[in-house]
Amino acid sequence: MMTFDPSARSMTNGETVMASAWIEAPPQRIFRALVGKEVEQWWGSADTYRMVDWSAELHVGGCWTVVVRTADGRDLPAGGEFLEIEAPRRIVQTRRYGWDHPKLGRRQTTVAYLLEPTAGGTLLTICHGGFAGLADAAAEHAEGWGRVLCWLQDYFTKRRPGDPHPAGTCRLPASSGISRLVGTASI
Repeated sequence: MMTFDPSARSMTNGETVMASAWIEAPPQRIFRALVGKEVEQWWGSADTYRMVDWSAELHVGGCWTVVVRTADGRDLPAGGEFLEIEAPRRIVQTRRYGWDHPKLGRRQTTVAYLLEPTAGGTLLTICHGGFAGLADAAAEHAEGWGRVLCWLQDYFTKRRPGDPHPAGTCRLPASSGISRLVGTASI
């Protein structure tokens, strides 16, 4: 039987971001949390940002929109289109900010979620591409995906923000370790 390291991990080669975490919930529940209004309950924290006004037409070609509400009260819109949906195993969607992100601008990127059932939970892997020529934006998003995976783990284990993580969970490598990993690495 295969065992999984519960740590959230994220990395980039400067063009693509890869992130993964084991989550103590079945794929069906995680799928709903990723594409449903439930996003507003777990994605974010009071000291960073929260997702609000989530809306999604959950079918291939359907649009999704959300407002990222920052800790200082700014509302930053984002959205995209669903390219592939294989519930509860896979989601592929485009993503574009409706504001001028300091490192990415309004460039469209593509996010793929792969949900793999395991004993007692799900291995969630995220591949976020479209950062060619924007290594700093890729590094920033790698760190962001690490946080997002920790929030999702917390949501399913019912930990509150600020509660300590059990030994070995939600450990993210130091910023320098995930911001510029080059080449192939396993997550």
